[in-house]
Amino acid sequence: WLKGKQRLSPLPVPRPRLPRLFAMGHGRNNVIPNTHFRKVNGCQSGRFNRVFLKTWLDQAGRARRRAQNRQKKAARVFPRPTAGLLRPVVHPPTQRYNMKLRLGKGFTLEELKEVKINKKYARTIGIAVDHRRKNKSAESLQLNVQRLKLYLSKLVIFPRKASKPKKGDTPKEELQNVVQNTLKEIIPIPKTPLRIKSRAITAEEKEQSAFKKLRKARTDKKYEGAKKKKAEEKSKET
Repeated sequence: WLKGKQRLSPLPVPRPRLPRLFAMGHGRNNVIPNTHFRKVNGCQSGRFNRVFLKTWLDQAGRARRRAQNRQKKAARVFPRPTAGLLRPVVHPPTQRYNMKLRLGKGFTLEELKEVKINKKYARTIGIAVDHRRKNKSAESLQLNVQRLKLYLSKLVIFPRKASKPKKGDTPKEELQNVVQNTLKEIIPIPKTPLRIKSRAITAEEKEQSAFKKLRKARTDKKYEGAKKKKAEEKSKET
């Protein structure tokens, strides 16, 4: 540079651009691709090939073993049903599944009362009881009542001692050639219709009000005790 002259900055030297053939495949600071093309069938190639693959060569043998176990269980619990206790039919929770039917834990005390069965006696004749479940509708109540009635009509009770039969035991003549129940649900679950056909609303249905019915039932339940007390006091005065 010349002395006394204005100092000039050097011109920037352009960096040589690499051709596209040698440029990186990803922008910024990413992981360099390192694909493992030598792995075959879930493991590595060679003599360890297919080490992690599961086979199902004993499918037929397992099916035969399950059938034999079912036969052993049926012989062990004879003459009782292989499915165990009779279960009620209930609707699953949530809007997604409440249109279906499945087996519940046990029958309610109200359902047993309709069939005139004691809750302690019900367990002795193969009926499951659930004291926590409550009936929310008359339809579900009647459905399980009919299920209980059908079960009782086909029930066969063997006496503990053949020489001393008790009240309620099946007569000796009907105990010959008894067939064991091997169904999954003892009594099959009824199939619900997938579609309900549309129809015109009747004049009687138009006059009725579900809201008024529910409101009246709620108030009747609330003041039932007070009404009974008032009626007893009135009867005592007279």
